[in-house]
Amino acid sequence: MANNNNTIAAGLDIGTTKIAVMVGRRQEDGSVEIIGVGQSPSTGVSKGAIQNISKTIAGIRDAVAQAEQTAGVKIEQVTVGIAGQYIRSVRQTDYITRENPLRVIDQADVDRLVERVLKTPLSDHERIIHVLPQEYKVDAEGGILEPVGMSGQRLEATFHVIIGQVAPLLNVRRCVEGAGLQLAGLKLEPIASADATLTDEEKEAGVVLVDIGGGTTDLVVYRDNLVRYSAVIPYGGKAITNDIKEACSILGRYAEKLKVQFGSTWPGANLDTDIVSIPVIQGLPPKEISMKSLSRVIYARMDEILDDINAEIAHYRQIEPNRSLIGGVVITGGGAQLKHLPQLVSFKTQMSCRVGTPNIYLSEENRECLTSPAYSTCVGLVLSGLEEAAQEEPTLEEQSVQSSVEHLEQDTVELPLDDVLSEMHMRVTVEKHQQPQPDPSPEETPRQETPAASPAQEPLREAEPVRVEKVEEPDEEEEEAPSPQKPEKAEDPEAKPKGKSSRDWNRKIEATIVKFLKKIE
Repeated sequence: MANNNNTIAAGLDIGTTKIAVMVGRRQEDGSVEIIGVGQSPSTGVSKGAIQNISKTIAGIRDAVAQAEQTAGVKIEQVTVGIAGQYIRSVRQTDYITRENPLRVIDQADVDRLVERVLKTPLSDHERIIHVLPQEYKVDAEGGILEPVGMSGQRLEATFHVIIGQVAPLLNVRRCVEGAGLQLAGLKLEPIASADATLTDEEKEAGVVLVDIGGGTTDLVVYRDNLVRYSAVIPYGGKAITNDIKEACSILGRYAEKLKVQFGSTWPGANLDTDIVSIPVIQGLPPKEISMKSLSRVIYARMDEILDDINAEIAHYRQIEPNRSLIGGVVITGGGAQLKHLPQLVSFKTQMSCRVGTPNIYLSEENRECLTSPAYSTCVGLVLSGLEEAAQEEPTLEEQSVQSSVEHLEQDTVELPLDDVLSEMHMRVTVEKHQQPQPDPSPEETPRQETPAASPAQEPLREAEPVRVEKVEEPDEEEEEAPSPQKPEKAEDPEAKPKGKSSRDWNRKIEATIVKFLKKIE
């Protein structure tokens, strides 16, 4: 999308308590200006998963209409955040063997290693969403963050693989398309929140981000600017609201207001004489509730959540015992607004704690009005959308090539449908430190056996060649390439345009993700 020659992007956060839409654009100084915000109650989502399609579509339409009215632009496509109990993560190691150990490792070798991970057998109802490289090993030398440019025969890497169930992801797509929007991309919500709230220094030093949402509490650990660990805790702020509702015998809407306005996680901060009056049912007298009793209810549930957070942090320390977390804990999300929560988190985890607000990368106009941690995910999705849009914009050199070959038809690549469905249903995130390198080597590498996490996935349907349009304009090398109509190009699952980085390859696949998801319904 474009507005006044400025690229804009929209983020959609389908949460358990609210549906939020934001529209933003990049400023000349690199900051992001949020030009439109929309929000509506979420009544069709429970614990991060969509349970009522029609209600969710209605909520998305309301939020989009509000954002379009304030921004003055038409929203056509959105980047959507995903979270919930249907998301899990595994740690996986794989390798390739190079025929010529004297030739330097290029981006093509890294891409082949990532593609091997994408082919990991999964159950029929699961697909890989993100593949996040941790560190590489070249022959006997380990602990390498950037293997490109080195020489060796065996290239090995450890990956943090995020896996999601297909059915909930299809429900997300149905809701987005039902609201008249295009699905531009998917991103794990705690990673989006981290992009909006964490500094580069914190990601490098080691930090734990805790996103306390309505239905779930999401956790992600950063170290050396890489995602090292992630987890989902199956309850969040809505569980606290339900506890208040039952303990105080009041309606749910009053319990939510009571939590937001007077809620505290430290009972000692209130006196026994602090009383708040809450209406119950029309015709009955208001109910008086002790603030200290209210704090005890909130503390009991939050203490349980923090015990699970401590367990996840301890699990990470077992995996990587030599990596400290100097940055401490950063809490964000709507649940982070509870009074005295940073002090309680610091006491329980024995680590420093701060509240993460999504105003680090925003322009001066937005920093005061968007200080709530409840908007962290949505701001992070806008940042992700702007980054993808900037990478797709043609450079001056590409524009020159385009003008010189306007008379030529755009190249196409034939890809077997089964290979695409089994490998790249969702967007594959590759860390920013991976840079594009020269053309991949035509050498074939013998495939190594990968331990199966579950029974091998059966093909969903007979392989059919699908025509996928390239995102990038053809360069001189691609003009001389054989015609894509030749069958041998469609039969090779690893065939891809020469000279393309894994990020370019993934963006091309992302452009057709909605079409592929329709094929498996």
